[in-house]
Amino acid sequence: MARITDRTVLIVGASSGIGAEVARLLARGANRFVITARREAELATVAKDIRAAGSACLDIPADALDPRAAAAVVAAAVEEYGSVDVALLNAGQGPDMRMDRVDVADVSRIMALNYDVVVNYLVPLIHQLRGQPGGGLIAHTNSLAGLMGLPRQGPYSAAKAAARTLIDAARVELEPQGIRFTSLHPGFVATDRISGDGLPKPFQISTERAARHVVRALENEPAQAYFPWPTATLVRTLRTLPTPVASWALRKLAAD
Repeated sequence: MARITDRTVLIVGASSGIGAEVARLLARGANRFVITARREAELATVAKDIRAAGSACLDIPADALDPRAAAAVVAAAVEEYGSVDVALLNAGQGPDMRMDRVDVADVSRIMALNYDVVVNYLVPLIHQLRGQPGGGLIAHTNSLAGLMGLPRQGPYSAAKAAARTLIDAARVELEPQGIRFTSLHPGFVATDRISGDGLPKPFQISTERAARHVVRALENEPAQAYFPWPTATLVRTLRTLPTPVASWALRKLAAD
């Protein structure tokens, strides 16, 4: 399937969900992988699948919230393979959070899980890629929720919007140095982590289908990739409506 072959691919958040499925798809292309996540056993299982498909793999359990651990993962990738050609920053979490039921710590935690983890990998990757012949690609799994404030996902929407803005700025600044950026904006994806959170999930897609969208984006390197089309169209339409109308529609969509 993959046109990405003989590349060094770093995937953050690779122990399950979209990250794991992307790794399995790209493993068919005889690539070299560095995969990382906190859950060691699950990560080892993905690494085994990658090697079975014919690609090399270095699996490194690490906490993306720790900037030193993130920098160490990037350094280990370079030490093992000499470069990082494609990096997928896939860590994050978006639970059901109503603003009248959260405290400051809840909001700060979601910001850390969806913004700080991006920064922790983004900075060392930029330092590495700017010195490589041909630069490299940094892709970030953002969300359609990052395009507007969704009810019951306000902190998550805010964190994803912050990450999107940071990536957009980096794209403009670093293009002359050969560093490319792709922001991935999925809608609802049926991962184990959100299966029972109670949020309405219109047009939800499987992790396998989401991974195919991600691989296509990694191959074609658009600045922004939105999927699936029904959810993307819905969000774009809501953004064009007058605020009172959009707010009414969002309340209906988010209702129990």
